[in-house]
Amino acid sequence: MAAPLNDDDGKPRSGTPRQQPPGVGALGSVVKPFVSTGRYYTQSWRDYLGHEPTDLPIARPTIALASQAFRDEIALLGLRMHRPVSEPLAFGRITGEVVAALRFYGRRGWLDRAEGFFAKPPPLTDVTVRPVKHLGRSYERIVFDSGYAPRVGEPGRERWLGYTANSREYALMLRHREPRPWVVCIHGAEMGRAGLDLALFRGWHLHRDLGLNVVLPVLPLHGPRARSLPKGVAFPGEDVLDDVHATAHAVWDIRRLVSWIRSQQPESAIGLNGISLGGYVASLVASLEDGLTCAILGVPVVDLVEILMRHAGLSDDDPRLETVAMAEPIGQMVSPLSLAPRVPMRGRFIYAGVADQLVHPREQVARLWEHWGRPEIVWYRGGHTGFFRSRPVQRFIDDALVQSGLV
Repeated sequence: MAAPLNDDDGKPRSGTPRQQPPGVGALGSVVKPFVSTGRYYTQSWRDYLGHEPTDLPIARPTIALASQAFRDEIALLGLRMHRPVSEPLAFGRITGEVVAALRFYGRRGWLDRAEGFFAKPPPLTDVTVRPVKHLGRSYERIVFDSGYAPRVGEPGRERWLGYTANSREYALMLRHREPRPWVVCIHGAEMGRAGLDLALFRGWHLHRDLGLNVVLPVLPLHGPRARSLPKGVAFPGEDVLDDVHATAHAVWDIRRLVSWIRSQQPESAIGLNGISLGGYVASLVASLEDGLTCAILGVPVVDLVEILMRHAGLSDDDPRLETVAMAEPIGQMVSPLSLAPRVPMRGRFIYAGVADQLVHPREQVARLWEHWGRPEIVWYRGGHTGFFRSRPVQRFIDDALVQSGLV
């Protein structure tokens, strides 16, 4: 089992961030992947040699496993450099919105009853479907108006509506001529591109070998929905309310897409298959939508605010961490841990990497596994993206689709 990703597990303290000599911060960023990987490797040996029997695996540390952790650390470094946390003065707007949101959601009781936050969308009827041929293969593209908007008075509403590319939802579809079961594949962060999504989900295998209809929607602020975004806007990102609106928007769009599938083939079974951020969205949809056959959650995120706290790269006396800590009830409101799963137990599946440095196995995945009643789970020997080349994971997904009754 992976050790904690860093040492910043204490409560944030108020005060002025420590000043560093010029160049120290940049050097520290470059060195950090090596330091973090070394700490992971050392802690893993301590866990492996001193652990007691547990429901969660403790992997025997190897250089290969450490290299998987190192790849994750390099990916984190790239994300931090590409999306640095705003300076304290600029971060003030985020702080003000968090304070207002706690008031807004608290008055409506949603911080304690999260289901009320997720409005049920109207059925989807107006859809444009276009045939596409690419590299000798034929599939279809779906486009429809999302129709989502934050509630009037909700903090960050006007800014979110200003991201106009989000108003349209796009999806790629592999469909058989006769009625077949459907699987909705929900991508992770930095995805939302046809070629990449088809490869990581093994879309053609699901379609041709397992006989499924496959649909791959694009999440908010990804792919074509990221056009003309202001610099620094991302999902997930530092902006707590953008993350909240993106989560609600994603759940809304997936539920509308499910309603359209049901209108096309009322008797067909429907399952969800999500990776990372997509596993997070899939777990929420599976906790709000009735009648789904299965939900396969790959390296799933559980709490976006906790992820921000862990990976922001801020010292433990940085006042910006106080804002993130203050936002914890909001992160819990949009977490699957605040909802009860509606997918039957035989249709719940999770897979995760023991060396994952992006989505911590214990603090994220294991909590969801417990909350979902300890469904079938596979732990592969790898980091966050190691699932793609893991044969046990590939077999696990195929078996899950069969075991749930979707195939």
